[in-house]
Amino acid sequence: MDWIIENKDWLFSGVAIAIPIAIIGWFISTRGNKQVQKGGKNSTNIQVGGSLNIGGKKDVE
Repeated sequence: MDWIIENKDWLFSGVAIAIPIAIIGWFISTRGNKQVQKGGKNSTNIQVGGSLNIGGKKDVE
C-alpha cells in the first residue's frame, strides 16, 4: 500500500494513457471487416474469409 501511495503519479499516468488507447482500438476493431451474406429461397450460400479449395484446386482466393 505504501508503494502505491509513493508511486501514484507515474502509476496512474499510465492508466490515463491506456484507457483512451483502448477505446480507440475498440472503435477501430468494430469498424473492421464485416461479411454480409444474402441468399434467396432454397439457395446454398458459401461464405469464405480466406482461400477456398474445392477438389484439390485453388478456385477462389
